[in-house]
Amino acid sequence: MQEYPVKRTHIKALPENVTAKITEHFGVTPVEKDGWYTISYGALESMQVKLGEKEKTIIISTLSKQGVEDEDLILDTNKRFRRYLDEVTGYTSKERIKKAKAGE
Repeated sequence: MQEYPVKRTHIKALPENVTAKITEHFGVTPVEKDGWYTISYGALESMQVKLGEKEKTIIISTLSKQGVEDEDLILDTNKRFRRYLDEVTGYTSKERIKKAKAGE
């Protein structure tokens, strides 16, 4: 489980973007239960997303499918996941890494 900070400019749209961007990037509609939005896609057995405290972060839990050997499927799933994070958080992969290192 990982918590990601969201850029100030993206916080207002966060509640709507959490689900809309899942549908946009993965092509599936998430199922909501107890505040968690869940999908299964490609090399992911499940991806669960929920709003963090004060709706300024998102919390994501992923579970990879075991035995997936299709490299293209794995790469596609990873690319979609990164793009989802980029758009929902407002931070690029490099910016997220810097923020994570600064918070250690």
